Amino acid sequence: MLKVEKINVFYGDVQAVFDVSLEVKEGEIVALVGANAAGKSTTLNAISGLLPIQSGKVTFLGEEITNLPPHKIVERQLVQIPEGRRLFSHLTVLENLELGAYTPIARKNVKENLEKVFELFPILNERQSQLAHSFSGGQQQMLAIGRALMSMPKLLILDEPSLGLAPKIVMQVFDIVSKIREQGTTVLLVEQNVKQSLQLADRAYVLENGRLVMEGSAAELIDNPHLKKAYLGI
Repeated sequence: MLKVEKINVFYGDVQAVFDVSLEVKEGEIVALVGANAAGKSTTLNAISGLLPIQSGKVTFLGEEITNLPPHKIVERQLVQIPEGRRLFSHLTVLENLELGAYTPIARKNVKENLEKVFELFPILNERQSQLAHSFSGGQQQMLAIGRALMSMPKLLILDEPSLGLAPKIVMQVFDIVSKIREQGTTVLLVEQNVKQSLQLADRAYVLENGRLVMEGSAAELIDNPHLKKAYLGI
């Protein structure tokens, strides 16, 4: 579904990502894990068109999308939920969700998609007229996921969905990600919470200092001695 081939990404003169390659197959949950400032969000933003790719190639569903504008990538049903949620804080829950239905295909299916989001997140249905900024962190994350689902993604990219959330809420968010995959949406997940990511994912890639250092099945990586020592404190 998604193929990233040797991409290099810079901030000005400083290189942040070095020859990163990864693949996501239809129906998978793939995790991209690593320490803070490893280059995870930079990689996602490059895939989504938010940062320019200096060299390398990104292909989605057989079509090259390297350096396409972000809205053109969303129209192809590759949708990213950014780190920090980035809600329209002074708009209502319903208004935020409706803004998620930006693309032509999504605009044709607003009612049906709202029903799906409300089934997944009943609290959003109950509080449609509430302003987004008045929600708790966990509720805001649910709204951010719901807004992305309104775009009818074939591939959903989540950047640090557990950031700043209480452990109990983190578990709920991971359960939701699993349900989204069960409903037919492929997922690429970036998380600092390495253990829970590997428990959820089918496969994973490990980034260190902008370079891929490991990849494999999540089950293999969770037992890897280096990864245990570096990220799991074992």
